[in-house]
Amino acid sequence: MSRARPPSRPLLAPMLGGLGLLAGMLLIAEGRRWLPPDPPSFTPAQDAGEPAFWAPVRDTRPGEPARKIAEDLIAPPPLDPSGIERIEPRPPLGELGLAPRPKTPMPRETLLFRPVATSSAVFEAMGRTVAISGTTDIDPGRTCTFDNTAWPCGQRARAAFNAWLRGRALKCLLPSDADRFAIAAPCALGKQDVGAWLVSNGWAMAAPAGIYGKAEAVAREARMGIFGPPQ
Repeated sequence: MSRARPPSRPLLAPMLGGLGLLAGMLLIAEGRRWLPPDPPSFTPAQDAGEPAFWAPVRDTRPGEPARKIAEDLIAPPPLDPSGIERIEPRPPLGELGLAPRPKTPMPRETLLFRPVATSSAVFEAMGRTVAISGTTDIDPGRTCTFDNTAWPCGQRARAAFNAWLRGRALKCLLPSDADRFAIAAPCALGKQDVGAWLVSNGWAMAAPAGIYGKAEAVAREARMGIFGPPQ
């Protein structure tokens, strides 16, 4: 008898590959038993002609209604709109929450050198125009009449003011922004009040409700300045 020859290696490889494939299929089939079921697939409804949709999952278990707690305390009471009245807001309890008031610059004494009178109570100096507070100036074009005689009292009053100044420095109370516009301010020449000198000598008139009313009355009675004869 002849001995059977063992299978050659070219035939052994396909056999092992087939066994491995069979084992893999068995493992896949067994593993599907432990996986969760696939979600149901939805297809368009053929009979109604409507598009498919995902239906929400609802809890069909029986439940109990929510219990109301302190309904009379939490719920707002009923209001009648006709009884509502709008009132003004109350004033603030303090000034901490209020916007700060703008600070007004305090006037300060300023020396104005070489003043030049433009009228009987207005002068210019160092780029500023200052009117003597408490007085009413005499316009340079004004004429006055004394004993039926007319004379240019406005020009004479301005000349008298310039002669009294003589280019000296005046000390005036001016705010810090006085150089931007004309301003009325009290001024002094040395210790002499400029407004008092002008009104008491009749070269200016006292402003209504000003402090130089008595000085004007004295000048009128004494026929000083514009209240007297031509000068």
